[in-house]
Formats: sequence, structure tokens, C-alpha cells
Amino acid sequence: MKKNKQQLFLIAMAVILTGFLTSCTNPQKKTTESKKTTDSTTIVQKDTTPPAVTYTPTDTALYNKKMLALANGDTTGRWPVKKQPYPIAGALLPNVRVVCYYGNLFSKRMGILGQLPPREMLAKLDTEIKKWQKADPTTPVQPALHYIAVVAQGSPGKDGKFRYRMPDKQIDSVMHISKMRKNMIVFLDVQVAQSTIQAELPLLEKYLKMPYVHFGLDPEFSMKTGKKPGTTIGTFDAADINFCSNYLAKLVRDNNLPPKIFIVHRFTQRMITNYKNIKLHPEVQLVMNMDGWGEPELKKGTYRFFINKEPVQFTGFKLFYINDLKKGPKHMMTPDELMKLKPIPIYIQYQ
Repeated sequence: MKKNKQQLFLIAMAVILTGFLTSCTNPQKKTTESKKTTDSTTIVQKDTTPPAVTYTPTDTALYNKKMLALANGDTTGRWPVKKQPYPIAGALLPNVRVVCYYGNLFSKRMGILGQLPPREMLAKLDTEIKKWQKADPTTPVQPALHYIAVVAQGSPGKDGKFRYRMPDKQIDSVMHISKMRKNMIVFLDVQVAQSTIQAELPLLEKYLKMPYVHFGLDPEFSMKTGKKPGTTIGTFDAADINFCSNYLAKLVRDNNLPPKIFIVHRFTQRMITNYKNIKLHPEVQLVMNMDGWGEPELKKGTYRFFINKEPVQFTGFKLFYINDLKKGPKHMMTPDELMKLKPIPIYIQYQ
């Protein structure tokens, strides 16, 4: 009986916390949003960082072969990227393709991660993984959850930065969900709004010290001009990206970790400035992720102009279950279609 009471208390606290935070991030929809975010916000036991281990060294010949295969016959000379460093031991890319679900547990509107109860969500992710395994049998699929840990919002908040940092218990819940699938990895994503990445990234360090936790950066909501998030598309410079890469590389070295995958979202020219100044590290694998939504031809054009033409290292592609179907032909691109791109994306994100 005592155990049941404790469980009921925890559930009640989770529901209360959900309603409170939802009202903070979206004050005009207090009632409807609090009803929509219940069974995904589970308070769980704290995670622990496993002891340091020895990772398998990179097979450079195999690495070169796989990078050439990802270039997919590119004749521009841009792919594969020249003069990139070989990763240190334990690198995931390009040996696997990451297929992930993106979102936030407090909102059903930010992505599939948060729209469905965990078991139902993971079952749906399993179906996408099977499609990718069929489309590219030569590349194992690495399942992942991509969680927005710092969310841009319409209200300024107490410090006037227009962003909300997810509480540790929410992030811990995502870690717990990831343990429901073998070897699943997690990405923590940041939307800085009127804050800075220099202020936000260090706050996630205890999670990034975990070998299965990686990082994502969203320029769309980096409001360097001081405008309100959502009123214009934001931007990051190569200097901001280099700060993140340097920070992650040091974490890897200091904690004997495998390389971190670093996702940078992009769908316009100005979202990333001075891309040629982006520095690569053996400890960090950088993925430029095509983040735009719309009909297939529009998405392929965005990929061609802003990802293919400004090569960094690896590429990714986002698919939207809802937004990609808003206009004709109301078709979300398939794995077979994405395998025809130059280069072939090694990171796939579903929202």
C-alpha cells in the first residue's frame, strides 16, 4: 500500500509539473495543452555514467570506402569532403545510419517524440527502421531520440531570454525511454533564442559526459538581432559552431568517450555564415541536417543548395509526418528516394 501511495504521489507531481510548465511556455493555451501532455512525462530513476572502456579503433580503409559510397557518384568534387580528420576510436559514423524521432515531452506540436506514449512511439520508430534497413542493407540502423532540451518560446521568461530550459527530470525521462531499446542513443538539442550557445551548452555537460548522449544545435531560433523567436529565421556563425565542437571535443578527451555526433540544422543560406571556417575534430562528427519541410521537390532543392553546395562533413535529412503533407503531392519522401540524393544522408530525423 505504501508503495502504491508513493507511485500515485509521483504521478500526481508529474501531471502538476506538466501543467505548470505548459502554461509558462504557451500561456494562451493553458487548458488544452495541459490535457495533451500526460503519459509521456514519467519521473524516473537517475541515470549513471558507465565506467570508461576501450573503443574499437577506426578502420581508415573502410572509412574511406563508406564515405565514397555516401558521395553517391557526386561529380562536383565536393563529396566526400577532403582533408577531414579520421575519427578517434568508437565512432558511429559512417558505419551506421542514425534514424531518430524528434520532439519534446511537454508538447504534442513539436514532434513525434511527445505526441505518443513511449511504447507506441518506439513501435512506430521500429517500422521506420525496418524501411531503412530494407533500403540500405549495407548500413546498420542506429535508433535514436532527439530531444529539444532548451526550447525557444514566445514569452521572455524571468531573464528575458525567450527560452525555457527543460528540467533534469524531463531529460531523465528521455534517457529512461531510450533504455527501452537496445543501444539507443540520445541527442539533446538547443534553441538559444536570445540567450547564447556559450551560456546554454555547459549546462548540459553532465548528460553529454554519457557516451550515448550527443548534441544538436538549431540556428532557426538563435535570435542575434534581438527579435522575438518565430518572427524571423535566426542564425549561427562558424565561430558558434566551433565553440560547440571545441567544447565537445574536450569532453571526449577528458572523459575517454567515443566521438560525439554534432547535428546542426539548416534550411536557408543565412542560418549558417562563414561555413568554410568550420573546424573539424577527430572527437566530433559534424552533420549538417536539412531541416526544411514541404513537398519533395522543394526539400530536394533545399538540400541541393544549402547542404550539398556548402559541404562540411556528414549530411542529414528531416522528414515531417504532418508538414510535408500540407501541399501537393502530399507525399513524405521515402528511404528509397533519399538514397538517390548526393550525398546520401547518414542521419535521418522524423518530426
